[in-house]
Amino acid sequence: MSDATPSSSASAVSGSAGNDERALDPSDVWPVYKGSSFNIWEPDTGIYYDSALAEAMIATLQKKRFSQRRTRSSAFAQQNDAVSGDPATLPCRRARIAFRDVARSTDTRTLVSALVPRDRVIVNQAPYLLRTEGTSCDEAYVIGVLCSMPYDWQARRTVELHMTFEQFGQLSIPDPGTGHPVRDRVVEIAGRLAAADERFAEWAAEVGVPVGSANDETVKQDLICELDACVAHLYGLDENDLAVIYETFSETVDYTYRHAAVLHNFRRLA
Repeated sequence: MSDATPSSSASAVSGSAGNDERALDPSDVWPVYKGSSFNIWEPDTGIYYDSALAEAMIATLQKKRFSQRRTRSSAFAQQNDAVSGDPATLPCRRARIAFRDVARSTDTRTLVSALVPRDRVIVNQAPYLLRTEGTSCDEAYVIGVLCSMPYDWQARRTVELHMTFEQFGQLSIPDPGTGHPVRDRVVEIAGRLAAADERFAEWAAEVGVPVGSANDETVKQDLICELDACVAHLYGLDENDLAVIYETFSETVDYTYRHAAVLHNFRRLA
């Protein structure tokens, strides 16, 4: 899904945040995200499409959600009246997973996804995933898989210019179910990598991870390599499959070091 393409002119619409736990000042301004506003394990690059008054955005998006509830194919149709009637439950009021629409198999990475902070709106070039069920731990698991190289390798087989929802829906995500030790480790790693600062404090508390614990670059890279190993294990890959992924992933980037680090972690899971 994507938020309505907004601009500063949307401030002409009035509204309120309802019963949100964080009161809004009428002058609050939110960044408007586009694809380059985030990167893998980087939730905010500081590059924005625009900015918009928060109060106006909430009113506009609440009206849009109410309208979309009448469309059976809309994800909002699954929400009950108590949820959809409360502006505090709008997707923009919590952290959510977004990915770039513009995606090429020749880029350094094809599927570029991130958990973006709350209180942002997103244009069409950066669709987001609406969580209709499950927990923040499930959300952490999904972002962990999406940001792994084993997942991205399959995306590079089919994507040419855009990551459409149709293409996205054809990509597989392994899920052995809650309680699986490797899945639980993916949740922990991805939670730590995603919760970069205090903007994710609420989400991190739900996942059960500390905020900012993976900001050291050495720690971050070690966790990223372990995450690749865990995801590869859940896909049922073997060492030969890993060799194919890292040797064929790019014609311009040498992933020999990352391959070795992932293989080290992979063997510990066997």
